[in-house]
Amino acid sequence: MTVREMIYRRERETLAKNATLTQSTKGRLVPIPEDDMRTEYQRDRDRIIHSKAFRRLMHKTQVFLSPETDHYRTRLTHTLEVMQIARTIARALRLNEDLTEAIALGHDLGHTPFGHAGERVLQRCYDPEYTHYKQSLRVVDVLERLNLTYEVRDGILHHTTGTASTPEGRIIWYADKIAYINHDVDDACRAGILSPSSIPEDIRRVLGTSHGERISTMVKSIVEESERRGDIAMSDEVNEATDKLYDFLYENVYINPAAKGEEGKAEAMIETLYYYFTKNPEKMPPEYLEIAKVEGEKRAAVDYISGMTDRYAVNMYKQLFIPEPFRG
Repeated sequence: MTVREMIYRRERETLAKNATLTQSTKGRLVPIPEDDMRTEYQRDRDRIIHSKAFRRLMHKTQVFLSPETDHYRTRLTHTLEVMQIARTIARALRLNEDLTEAIALGHDLGHTPFGHAGERVLQRCYDPEYTHYKQSLRVVDVLERLNLTYEVRDGILHHTTGTASTPEGRIIWYADKIAYINHDVDDACRAGILSPSSIPEDIRRVLGTSHGERISTMVKSIVEESERRGDIAMSDEVNEATDKLYDFLYENVYINPAAKGEEGKAEAMIETLYYYFTKNPEKMPPEYLEIAKVEGEKRAAVDYISGMTDRYAVNMYKQLFIPEPFRG
């Protein structure tokens, strides 16, 4: 019996009835031989971790542009926090942790530089329907050709709506929200924008007063409510307090000049790069020039810019538009 077959047997014997069994996967866009040592979802996880897009996440903004210390979250650390929260929930509910992990690690691969500021520019200049989750699916399907399983691709595409076809995929919607709300509070406190006591008392009373208490409350609520309902859910009380905390963050952090004051400049930079590359596709790397020939210059420019890290975008802008003696 191979290691893979032993894992399949363990899944059948230990996972919940509503869990997604790896051996029941709908498969890949291009079939490949099975691996004796790893299941298909484990292989997806490994393909994502070894991708170029995953490595670039370490230099992409989460909320704060160019923070002065190394302790603020990046898109990579956010992804790892989502993965850990999601696996904790999946383990408690006896769902497929390997599938959950793979979706979590791949959910933000298509995020633009400078966080949602870059996304807004491409929606405005290229297509109002452009989203980072659609771009994430394009990364794994087209740009890096990772050839992932249907369930992982479905989870990536639907991670912002909670409508994934598997319970493991639906966990990611909650885990993503839990991660970013709580680490954004933490980073805002580090930046001096918030203090723990500035969070409204009615929210603290339900969720707790510390970073760890809030996450614990949210995770426990999902586990208990999901067991009660038979599907992934959060209790009404905790869900309402979580939404209130998000609204509080929106008013005090997400539109706060201290956190977002430079976003206008970042958006102008991305917009300039977009129009430059649509008019000069030959200036893009060869793989994007091939996309331009097949799908058009605009699509190629979007793919190129979406894959940029913050610092790559800045350096590219300097190289193209700032005279060399003035580059700092």
